[in-house]
Amino acid sequence: MRNIRRVGFIGLGDQGGPMAEAIGEQAFDMHVWARRPASLSSVAAVPHVVHETVAGLAASAELIGLCLRDDADIWNLLDDRHLLANVTPGTIIVNHGTGDPGEAERIGAHVAEAGAVYLDAPVSGGGPGARARTLTTFVGGSADAFESARPVFEAFSDTVRLMGPVGGGQFTKLFNNALTITNMKNAEDVLALAEQVGLDLPALIEIIGASSGGSAALRALGRDITPELAEHLNPLMRKDMQHFAEAVRERGAHPEEVLARGMAGASSLLETAHLIARTRS
Repeated sequence: MRNIRRVGFIGLGDQGGPMAEAIGEQAFDMHVWARRPASLSSVAAVPHVVHETVAGLAASAELIGLCLRDDADIWNLLDDRHLLANVTPGTIIVNHGTGDPGEAERIGAHVAEAGAVYLDAPVSGGGPGARARTLTTFVGGSADAFESARPVFEAFSDTVRLMGPVGGGQFTKLFNNALTITNMKNAEDVLALAEQVGLDLPALIEIIGASSGGSAALRALGRDITPELAEHLNPLMRKDMQHFAEAVRERGAHPEEVLARGMAGASSLLETAHLIARTRS
C-alpha cells in the first residue's frame, strides 16, 4: 500500500466535476486536464494545477481518475493522447465510467504492459451523489492498488468495496444498473395506473417512499428526473442494459427477460417524467 498524494483527474462533467472537487477538498495535490476550458470551473474552489496536455498530467500524478462516457474514450486517452507513454511506473489509472467488463480486462492488461496499474471503479449516485459526497464505488483490481486508492475514493463516496479482479467493478455496476432500470419500469407501470384512478401522484410518491414499496427508482422519479433529464438518460440506460446482457451472455447466463424489462423501463421513462411534471403544475 502506498500513500497517494498527487492525483490527476480527467472528465470534469456533471458527475466527475464534483468528484474532483471532493478530492481537492481533502488536500490531495490535484492535477486536471479538460477538453473544454469551461469545465475547469468545477474545481475552481479547490487548489489545482491545470495541464495543457494529457501527457503532462500523466507525468505528474501517482493516481489518475478518469470519468468519461465510454470505453472508447479511455482508449483514446491511453494511446492517442499518450497518457500511457508518459506515466511513471506503478501509476494507478482508475476508470470511474460504466463499461463492458471484458473490455475492462483488456484495458487492464494494456495498462499493465506499460508498467502502470488499472482499477475499474464505476460509481453509483450520479451528479447528486457526487455533490453530496455519497457515491457508492464498486472496484475491480488488485487488493494493494485498491487500498492505496481507497482514501481518494472515500473523498466522494460513503461506500467503497473491492469486488474482485479487474472487471469486477464493471460487472457489479451493471447488475446495480439492471436492478435500477427494471425497478424503474415497475414504478412507471404503477404510477401510470395511479394516475388513471385519480390518485395525487406527488403525494403517492412521497408516502410510498417512506413505506415498504419505496425504492431508489421511485425516489428518483419523484425528485430528480425531469423530462429533460429523462431524454438524456434514455440512451445511457439502453447502453447499460446492452452491456449487462452481453456480459451475462459471455458467462453462460440468459438475460433476455431482464433485458426486455430494462429496455421497456428506458423507453417509458420520458412519458412518466412528463406525467409527473404535469401533476405538479
